[in-house]
Amino acid sequence: MLDSYFKISERGSTIAQEVRGGLVTFFTMAYIVALNPLILATTDGAGEFIGGGDRTNAIIIVAAGTALIAGILTILMGAVANFPIALATGLGLNTFVAVSIAKNSTWAQAMGLVLIEGILILILVLTGFRIAVFKAIPNALKLAISVGIGLFIALIGLVDAGFVRRTPNFVWSSENSKPANVPLELGDGGELVGWPIVIFAFGLFLTIILMIRKIKGSILIGIITSTILALIVETQFKVGNSFISPTESNSRGWGLNTPALPKDSSGALNLTDTPRFDTLGLGFEDIFGAFTNPKTGFLAASLLVFTLLLADFFDTMGTMTAIGNQAGLVDKSGNVEGANRILIVDSIAAATGGAAGVSSNTSYIESATGVGEGARTGLASIVTGIAFLLTTFLAPIVAMIPYEAATPALIIVGFLMMSQVKNIDWDDLGIGIPAFLTIILMPFTYNISVGIGAGFITHVVIRLVQGRIKEVHPLLLLVSGLFMIYFLQSPVNALIG
Repeated sequence: MLDSYFKISERGSTIAQEVRGGLVTFFTMAYIVALNPLILATTDGAGEFIGGGDRTNAIIIVAAGTALIAGILTILMGAVANFPIALATGLGLNTFVAVSIAKNSTWAQAMGLVLIEGILILILVLTGFRIAVFKAIPNALKLAISVGIGLFIALIGLVDAGFVRRTPNFVWSSENSKPANVPLELGDGGELVGWPIVIFAFGLFLTIILMIRKIKGSILIGIITSTILALIVETQFKVGNSFISPTESNSRGWGLNTPALPKDSSGALNLTDTPRFDTLGLGFEDIFGAFTNPKTGFLAASLLVFTLLLADFFDTMGTMTAIGNQAGLVDKSGNVEGANRILIVDSIAAATGGAAGVSSNTSYIESATGVGEGARTGLASIVTGIAFLLTTFLAPIVAMIPYEAATPALIIVGFLMMSQVKNIDWDDLGIGIPAFLTIILMPFTYNISVGIGAGFITHVVIRLVQGRIKEVHPLLLLVSGLFMIYFLQSPVNALIG
């Protein structure tokens, strides 16, 4: 029954592969359960924490809500779309909601805008507009999106592991108006320091060796083994967390989670926690309030919704394309199998995240790690979703996995996705230059949509100069125009006051 429903054999997979792939995806993106609360646990324009109470209360309820919604939506993706992709609160989107929207409104109004954006993007899918835009993109640019995302997630892995870091004293030279040093550097001050880097390197080389030896479950084995080693290292050397206070940090500490056996206040081993879901329904409490709030107003609120819509629209399209290519679930034109169902579930996820008060949920590129482990069907997504649901009760166990144990998987998957670059026609400048900009701007700007937008606009301009504008699909012209508005938001906002 499972094989027939999910087409497991037809896609060259097995139930064991799907389970392994689902678990790898979960371990790679489980950090969102710990990170989303840290981003959303701040005060809104009224000085209130999300869910009421203090910051600690906000962290507890957002963590539980994040895991619950991610679990439900990922299971829905697997059951309805039969695609190996997981969903959770979107990084970047949650920061935008917390900083750019909630600070000038209330949490209920901010989540109301997220809910509206989700409903609008669902309408675009149901009317066929979203899938039509996807089909209007040249196949070579779809490949460039996959390659760019591969480099992007590899950079995410390097940054989260602390192998690459932001230069702390990055300054501009007043003499020649250019940077006096580079914005990123190797480790701390150009040196690799601390035990966490050792764990990262161990996990990376272990996974590479297992892959070369063609051992099944290499990525999953690498994550679990590295986590066990991290627990031993923390027990022996008391490394501690990199974050000490808002003004103090430990450059040799763990990136997010400190690996340690979870214990309660009495010192006894504690593997479970009681979840609370106080934010559920928050998006419905004042859905249109931001449009009448004097701090935002109708026009500003509309632009905020547009920004969320455009980022959500193309981030998901890029993620779906990349994973479809990696899993071999695309046709000769680069169209993904079951794309419409995937986009419907993703659109529902955006609205659900706002309604549940945990910010817009979206498809995660970290799902590519599960595909790298062999996942090819929605069964892997159901496994990931179940793991997220269990996390609402087993959060202490998830907190044991440090960034440094999970991020080697992102490096490996970045390599696998990079291999598609050979299929791009670099001799055609109308394809090669836009593809190049798409690929480099995703990691350089830390934003998938920016890379896609730059590629689209450049493709249109070059075809115009070449006198081949008739080759560009009208929808691609429309979307490129919308991206111009997206890139010019600052002067537009200044113009309208």
